[in-house]
Amino acid sequence: MDSVLKIAQQSRSTSRQLASTSEATRNLALTKMAEALGAAKHEILACNQEDVFQAQQAGLPAAMIKRLTIDQKVFQYMQSRLKKVAQRPDPLNRVLEGHTNPKGLRVYKKSTPLGVIGIIYESRPNVTTDAAGVCIKSGNAVILRGGSESINTNALLTDAMVQGCLEVGLPEHAVQMIHTPGHEAVGELLNMEEYVDVLIPRGGKSLIERIAKGTRIPVIKHYDGICHLYIAADADPKTAVELALNSKCQSIQVCNALETLLIDQQCAENMLPQIKAAFNEQGIELRGCPLTQNLISDIQSATEDDWHSEYLAPILSIKIVNGIDEAITHINQYGSGHTDSIVTQSLKKARQFEQQVDSASVLINASTRLSGGGDYGLGSVVGISTDKLHARGPVGPDELTTYKWVAYGDGHLRD
Repeated sequence: MDSVLKIAQQSRSTSRQLASTSEATRNLALTKMAEALGAAKHEILACNQEDVFQAQQAGLPAAMIKRLTIDQKVFQYMQSRLKKVAQRPDPLNRVLEGHTNPKGLRVYKKSTPLGVIGIIYESRPNVTTDAAGVCIKSGNAVILRGGSESINTNALLTDAMVQGCLEVGLPEHAVQMIHTPGHEAVGELLNMEEYVDVLIPRGGKSLIERIAKGTRIPVIKHYDGICHLYIAADADPKTAVELALNSKCQSIQVCNALETLLIDQQCAENMLPQIKAAFNEQGIELRGCPLTQNLISDIQSATEDDWHSEYLAPILSIKIVNGIDEAITHINQYGSGHTDSIVTQSLKKARQFEQQVDSASVLINASTRLSGGGDYGLGSVVGISTDKLHARGPVGPDELTTYKWVAYGDGHLRD
């Protein structure tokens, strides 16, 4: 078992080779990675069942166990994401801008890989394949460090993908995994600024905070997914209810699930009973502001803490607001800059919401659950960023590139 230092050194050396690989080679590698997963499918699923069993025996939360589990549908999804990212345009060697100066010096700004990407994550084995796919597509070497609860599943996934890379001649250490369990290995990785260019943590807020505070390596991150849906006064009631339900209930435990519903006071009296009935059918606990409680009975009072909460649970807070300006103010004050949506028939309101809500994803008449790589047409992504530098929103192949300036001369000298 290689040490973290050796893995980091191997990744640095490999990253320089990956930077010069052709688009065709990287795309073929992604296809072969998907095929290799298919060849190892039965072994991977059996191993995952054992990891799930051990997690259940250890008393891990149900939500974590759900994220850990690979069923037939999840497995097909993992394979399809590798194939889809292969179909994306090449993010490398794009001329972002260029010109020839008056003395004939040709100057270009070209996209290049970041180099070595470290991915630290919990539970989800699909992150293993997503991260490897996005990094290979963008010419980056990747170091994977999943949670101990999924270490056996992740090892098989990584071995299969490495085999796929080797089949097309990619370097042996393009995809590597840290097998050492415990926090010590993560601590070592955080100190590898000489070899690792970017860290991307995926998991709970405590994990992300620990990574961000414990390293000098740049970190692409988001802490919370406090997502809002604002139902404007002119919203179509049927559409509004459907969007609210899908945003909250399609998958409760994910970062782009709805946590706070804002409803305009002009339509609240008509809409709230419909909303309450719909969420009652789904077993969602509602917590409301005083105005909300006046219009619908038998719901808990929403406190100040509720507006700050990412529940990741069957709980939804509701607030009645006096117009779009108050809705936007609430979102910008309490939101996490992740995903926020409006339901409206007014183009003017839609544009105001789009321009003034300070979030990585702003949706108009669409479920918050649509913010992400797949529905945005990015194929695989390695996470969501609520930062404003270097990437924002879904982090796909394009977001794992930087650029360099290249100048072609003919003996040019500075006067």
